[in-house]
Amino acid sequence: MPPVEITPEFNPLRLATDRRLSRIAGPSGLIIFGVTGDLSRKKLMPAVYDLANRGLLPPGFALVGFARRDWETQDFEKVVHDAVKQYARTPFDDDVWKQLAQGIRFVQGEFDDDAAFARLKDTVEELDVHRGTMGNHAFYLSIPPKSFPEVTEQLRRSGLAEQKDGQWRRVVIEKPFGSDLKTARELNEVVESVFPPDSVFRIDHYLGKETVQNILALRFANQLYEPIWNANHVDHVQITMAEDIGVGGRAGYYDGIGAARDVIQNHLLQLLALTAMEEPISFDAADLRAEKEKVLSAVRLPKDLATGTARGQYSGGWQGGEKVLGFLDEEGMNPESTTETFAAMRLDIGTRRWAGVPFYLRAGKRLGRRVTEIAVVFKRAPQQLFAESQTSALGQNALVIRVQPDEGVTIRFGSKVPGAVMQVRDVTMDFGYGHAFTEASPEAYERLILDVLLGDPPLFPRHQEVELSWKILDPIEQFWATQGKPEQYRPGTWGPTSADDLLTRDGRTWRRP
Repeated sequence: MPPVEITPEFNPLRLATDRRLSRIAGPSGLIIFGVTGDLSRKKLMPAVYDLANRGLLPPGFALVGFARRDWETQDFEKVVHDAVKQYARTPFDDDVWKQLAQGIRFVQGEFDDDAAFARLKDTVEELDVHRGTMGNHAFYLSIPPKSFPEVTEQLRRSGLAEQKDGQWRRVVIEKPFGSDLKTARELNEVVESVFPPDSVFRIDHYLGKETVQNILALRFANQLYEPIWNANHVDHVQITMAEDIGVGGRAGYYDGIGAARDVIQNHLLQLLALTAMEEPISFDAADLRAEKEKVLSAVRLPKDLATGTARGQYSGGWQGGEKVLGFLDEEGMNPESTTETFAAMRLDIGTRRWAGVPFYLRAGKRLGRRVTEIAVVFKRAPQQLFAESQTSALGQNALVIRVQPDEGVTIRFGSKVPGAVMQVRDVTMDFGYGHAFTEASPEAYERLILDVLLGDPPLFPRHQEVELSWKILDPIEQFWATQGKPEQYRPGTWGPTSADDLLTRDGRTWRRP
């Protein structure tokens, strides 16, 4: 290696002091099961390339695909190339691609094929020798949950899950983590019988988003918010995940799952935990998870689930100038399905900090617009100084964390309207990632894949969090199962009238983002 040239601009301490530099993964490989699916093509492969393009993967990194397709390695390489060209966040660089492509391999086989897993083991060992992956490999199960037991057992039987001294083997599981508490526990037992708990990474891609991580920075790096982040000042919290599309080609998957199991059990309850948790001792995985688990274990359900929850199905109609099908009319859908496409609920947290503060969660499809946000709505200030007519246009102060699509934070507060008379109305102060920082935010899967390779687990829920979430949701799902068909709502609206009634009973209204 040639000596480093010392120039007036060169600072020999920069590599040690520049806090913007990220940690680089050590020698390692990633094996993806379900590599022919949309998740792999649109998210995982592009994320791997983007990490390589940012210099965060080792030169000898390996990417192995496992699927039943009758492909050779060059066929898989072409699939990865096309996915990267179409979906990668960073510009395509021929030199980066050539370096990455040298480590691409493909193994053809079925999940019940012992010989295929023997070939996979041979491939992994070949990469250890020729790419220098040094026995460090992560297995990404981008497959239906029903296949987890079979694949994990094959990894055990073939010796692929075995961790020798100085090496690591990890497994990555995509949601859903079961369909209720019973199946979640069964799944956890199967996976953790093969891999130790600290080698199991449960992917919730929402936790990899910059704005979700910013909740921690917003709360604990600033003196401004934490003193008022409690029942003395907060009136209620609304957590919304709205989509403006229907189930489309996912009808077969979605039927029997529904909005609550699909996103509330994982994404929204994780957002609730991060919003409501106490300050952890550190951001180490154990400390962060411990505080989230305390919050989830303190969640209290409504006494009357009929009035404290709501659900609905979108009907057919017009949305955005386009005629759209109703949920029950989607291709492949059971016309008698009772699966909800909208779910809302009130949850309370039995801690001193949040006593009496309701958390309202809602998620749905075919709603007014695509948006995910956390709105912390504050109590009204005493208005002794102002006549009612002077503050008639003034709402409640709110801090809104926008998770997607326009990532940022908005603060709503009252200000005097210019003019000769005293009139106060709402104004907003806005922070957006897009115009506040020059560097684009990495995709969630970039951060999460890198964390898996680094063995850094804070952003991954462990099995206790998963089981606590199901303990919250199971009684609601069991109640809904006795209630017949959900209420219909028109596409482009914000859900069924029962959802509005849920807040109206408490003297509140939903935000219209």
